[in-house]
Amino acid sequence: MITSVFKKSTPLNLILVVILMLVFFLIYQFQDSAWTNSVVSIFKKVGLFVVLLGSVFITNFVAKRNGLSKDSSYTIFFYFLFLLFFPSSLDNANLILSNFFILLALRRLISLQSLKASKEKIFDASLWIFVAAFFHFWSILYIVLVFVSIIFHVSRDYRNWVLPFIALFSVATITLIFLITFNIGIIEFAKAHVTTNFKLDYFTNNYQNGAFSIYLTIALFFLISMFASLSSKPLLLHSSFKKIITSFFIGIVIFVVSANKSNDLLLFTFAPLTMMATSHIEMKQLQLKQEIVLGVLILCSLFTFFSQL
Repeated sequence: MITSVFKKSTPLNLILVVILMLVFFLIYQFQDSAWTNSVVSIFKKVGLFVVLLGSVFITNFVAKRNGLSKDSSYTIFFYFLFLLFFPSSLDNANLILSNFFILLALRRLISLQSLKASKEKIFDASLWIFVAAFFHFWSILYIVLVFVSIIFHVSRDYRNWVLPFIALFSVATITLIFLITFNIGIIEFAKAHVTTNFKLDYFTNNYQNGAFSIYLTIALFFLISMFASLSSKPLLLHSSFKKIITSFFIGIVIFVVSANKSNDLLLFTFAPLTMMATSHIEMKQLQLKQEIVLGVLILCSLFTFFSQL
């Protein structure tokens, strides 16, 4: 029954997910209503929600435009459910913005399979990744995905290998101008942002630990399903799905190496995991299995959300 609701992409489904996102976003935000006393704070919250919403729809666009999903609403619904696992991510502006720019890069890299305007796509993707690094430095690791994409599609043209470095030079130049203008030391800036922490001792309560464990279990389930079903996918889509898998693992690496560690850092894995989950639910299988998978995911997301409030 649940699967039949989101089996088709309709305006009603889109509106339903937007309303659900808004409701849960406000539930979390109104734990502390002090922000409602400031117009600036209200606009910041509105802007944050708009960027979150944009992230959901970019993910949906990438999946549909590149044939990674059928004409369904599963992608936006799964992304919404994964957001509920870590409610504190709904208020982490830097990670939300960084992830948004990474999704813009991913959009360009996935579409590289068409081989149209490949140089523009490589440069744009590299540029978005370096912009994302402004908000969370270790998102710069997604530059690996650019080179993976070049290997898959346009490795013979040496100019494609140079483009990411041109994008890096452009962003580095703008950064230096910014630091000099505001009299910020380069070394101090680097020390503040280029830091690592490999410890997993940040949990403040058992519910955070539980949400982390449940999420990784679900991620492992969809990852195994993706590997198992990859050979049955159309050959044309293999490189796209491999890029999605690579993107997921880069997100995991970012979580592992980042300082100020929290479950919020897993935000980078939401989009690729959403596409893998959509691929799984859209496979030919008994409807009962689809209902069980979706039902368990809904229950887990609701439990983890409300337990962490």
